[in-house]
Amino acid sequence: MTRRVGPKGQVVIPKELREELGIEPGGEVTFWLHGDHIAVRPAWHRRPLRGRFRGSPLVDELAAERSADRTEDNLRPQA
Repeated sequence: MTRRVGPKGQVVIPKELREELGIEPGGEVTFWLHGDHIAVRPAWHRRPLRGRFRGSPLVDELAAERSADRTEDNLRPQA
């Protein structure tokens, strides 16, 4: 599919692609340079990291390791 870039740099995303990706009027998309081309995807594909692993055993494991590191740092003789 080929589209023409308007004077303000705007490009219309083809209807078939908008429907397939669930992009609706007023929705947000993200752009990034991917090698030699520009990639675009709906912004909701990028979930924030904060809270993503809440309730996971990984969170408790990392917190324990962090605590152990702090304790170890406090026990080291100062140079």
